[in-house]
Amino acid sequence: MKTCVFNQGLFFFVCFFFSSAGHIPSSVGVILRTTDKIVWANEFEPIELTCLIESISTNNPRIEWKKIKNGVPSYVYFQNKIAGDLEHRAQLREPANILIFNTTRSDTAEYRCEVAAIDDQRDFDEILISLAVRVKPVVPRCSVPDAVTVGTSTELRCLENEGFPAPQYRWFHNNEELPQDPKNSPKFANSSFSINPDTGGLKFRRVRKEDAGEYYCQAKNDAGHAQCLPQSMEVYDVDILGIFLKVCAVVAAFLVLTICTYQGCKRACTPKKGHAENK
Repeated sequence: MKTCVFNQGLFFFVCFFFSSAGHIPSSVGVILRTTDKIVWANEFEPIELTCLIESISTNNPRIEWKKIKNGVPSYVYFQNKIAGDLEHRAQLREPANILIFNTTRSDTAEYRCEVAAIDDQRDFDEILISLAVRVKPVVPRCSVPDAVTVGTSTELRCLENEGFPAPQYRWFHNNEELPQDPKNSPKFANSSFSINPDTGGLKFRRVRKEDAGEYYCQAKNDAGHAQCLPQSMEVYDVDILGIFLKVCAVVAAFLVLTICTYQGCKRACTPKKGHAENK
C-alpha cells in the first residue's frame, strides 16, 4: 500500500516538474528508418525508396534526397521538388519516400534521405539506401567453328557485355541443354566437353562424331535472358582441309621445281653470242 502511494507521488512530482518547465516533451527528436537499405530493381520498372519518419515533433520538417555516385552527391529532391536526372521520372510520397517510375541503369547509386526538424531536441537525421538496377542481357556474340576433325580439340565462345549483374552462360546442342559436367549425365558420359558458366566457353578435349549439330548459347541473369541464333558445326572423320592444303603444297613445289629445271636447262643449252660467231 505504501509502495502505491510512493509511486503516485513520484508520478505527480515528475508531471509537476515538467509542467513548471512549460512543457512535457513529446519526442526525443527526429528518427528515420527504412524497410530496405539495399534495394534491387529491374531496369524500366518502378521502385520505391522508403524513408519512414518514426518520431518527430516539427510539423513541417525540411526533407531532402541526395544521390551519391562515385563519391559525388547531387540533389534528387530539393526545395519541395524533384531535381537532377530524376526530374519528371519520380515523385515524393508521404511521408518522405521517393518513387521512381522507370528505373534505368544510370540510377544505380547510393541515395541519402535527410530530414531536419527545428522544433525537436534532435533536429536532424539521415538514412542511406543503396540502389542497384538489374539490366537484362542483350543477344550474346557466339563463335562456333564451321568444321572440326574427330579427335581434335576445339572451343565454342559466348560473350555478352550489357547485362547486370554479369550473366551466367548455358549452351544448347540441337535444342537440348548441355550439362556443365557431362559425367553427371548418363547421356553425355562419354563426352569430353566442359562449360564455364562465368566466361561462356564450351571446350571439347576430343571431338566425337556425335558432337556435330547446331549450337547456341544463352546469357541469363535475374533481369532476364537472351540467346544467339543456332550455328552448325560439322565433324569430319579425316582432315579434308589439311589433306587439300598438303596436296596443293606438293603440287606447288613440283611446279616450282619444274620451272627452275626448265630455266636451268634453257640457259645451259643457249650458246653465247661471241662463241657462236667464231664457229
